[in-house]
Amino acid sequence: MGLFLFTLLYELHMKKAIISILVCLQLSSCTVTVRDFYFPQEPKNPIRGTEFYTLVKDSSWQAREEIELKLITEGNTPIRSRFFVPITFKFFDSSQSKFLHVKYFVTKDYVSIGTNRDFMRVPMTPMLAQKIADHYHSFLPTRKIVNDIYKEARVKLEPFPLTEARDSFKTFYIHHLLIEKERKGRGGIIAGIKKDIVITDKINSGLKTNKVAIYGWHKLDGNPIQPLYTGHVNWYVDYSHGVRLVSKTIYIDEKKYDYTDILKSKTLRKILTDEDNSEFVRYPDHF
Repeated sequence: MGLFLFTLLYELHMKKAIISILVCLQLSSCTVTVRDFYFPQEPKNPIRGTEFYTLVKDSSWQAREEIELKLITEGNTPIRSRFFVPITFKFFDSSQSKFLHVKYFVTKDYVSIGTNRDFMRVPMTPMLAQKIADHYHSFLPTRKIVNDIYKEARVKLEPFPLTEARDSFKTFYIHHLLIEKERKGRGGIIAGIKKDIVITDKINSGLKTNKVAIYGWHKLDGNPIQPLYTGHVNWYVDYSHGVRLVSKTIYIDEKKYDYTDILKSKTLRKILTDEDNSEFVRYPDHF
């Protein structure tokens, strides 16, 4: 597709989305707000994924993450990373003996840096992931949400385990290229390609809380390679880690709730988590 045609189609899509939101906001029963469908600003100086790789490949992880935070919050992400799409299902509320209609919004893909044609999915620490989530009015998923997303995903890919130099930035990039080769340009929610950084009360269950929790990397049979795991220190990152964002606003029977309120509720928390407790709702955003 030529650049002019692609740009035209994108502008038409954006206009249609914005018009839909504005019309919806005029309706008293509308459940959509601009905050839920957050469109990052266009970057003043776009950077390609290959340029980003060259820029940071020899940096320390601390210096690399400072650059990543700046680039991502300035909007240096491909279009497919800029939209939140709905996950919907029915939840039986035993306290009311009735089914509730639930809707929450997630990004189609893992956090990436670059342009539509040249980008890179970026593994990162939970500290950086939390800063990005905060910037985009989002939170990091639970194990249940990761499973929900996998069920909903249009593009389910076979995981690519790599065994050498797992924490090397070069391996991060190689893994991204392997994913893109298998994806073949297909759109929609993509899953099965990363272990998600997740929130879980297991972070608070040990003597040390400076941990990262990971889960997922589903195989095509729907079973995850990685069970819920909190054995890594929070500065550890390898090629298999990914960050998916979930909008903070959750809809239950068209009424808006903040995700923290749902996780505090004994009757509603199972909408978002399969754990018995849900007090750990975010990572600290500093080391």
